[in-house]
Amino acid sequence: MTTPPGRILLLATRNAAKLAELRRMLDAADVIGIRVLGLADVPEFPEEPETGATFAENALAKARDAVKATGLPAVADDSGLTVEALNGMPGVLSARWSGPPKSDARNNDLLLAQLADVPDERRGASFACAVAFCHPDGTEAVVRGEMRGRVVREVRGSGGFGYDVLFEADDAPGVTTAELTPADKDAISHRGKALREIGPLIAVALR
Repeated sequence: MTTPPGRILLLATRNAAKLAELRRMLDAADVIGIRVLGLADVPEFPEEPETGATFAENALAKARDAVKATGLPAVADDSGLTVEALNGMPGVLSARWSGPPKSDARNNDLLLAQLADVPDERRGASFACAVAFCHPDGTEAVVRGEMRGRVVREVRGSGGFGYDVLFEADDAPGVTTAELTPADKDAISHRGKALREIGPLIAVALR
């Protein structure tokens, strides 16, 4: 049985780890009976650089571009790490903090170097996320999620991606988010919170 066209959802990402995480959390949010595609599953189209000043601006721009190029309902997210001692940076620059080409390892090394002399009590940070949903009928929504915690002093764990190896969440002390099981991370993560909020809207829009 083929999926009706209205029951196809495009996740506007080429990041395989993020795509797997988003698919898993949409399932957990009861967005079921929907065929979920990534950008690798549709004809390639020009992707505009992420030039927004906020996560919400970037997420909405990506979702709008995906709808315009494919005619499919689309979800996009933009997320990053905001560090108190760095005045909220790297923020929207998180994925390219250490410059091109994008590299999680170099980003993490740079962050550790920048915080080397910062005492533990001033290493507070948050993962922030904006998730945007756009439909060809003009429906648009943006929701936000946050996971508060701190930056640890050494890389730990092999799960997740990005700065997970350096982030200890307030809701899961003693381990980095890279040391959590996928289910445990989803339950407290910024992206999980946002997707659980937007999931019902997507389910209604794609009925």
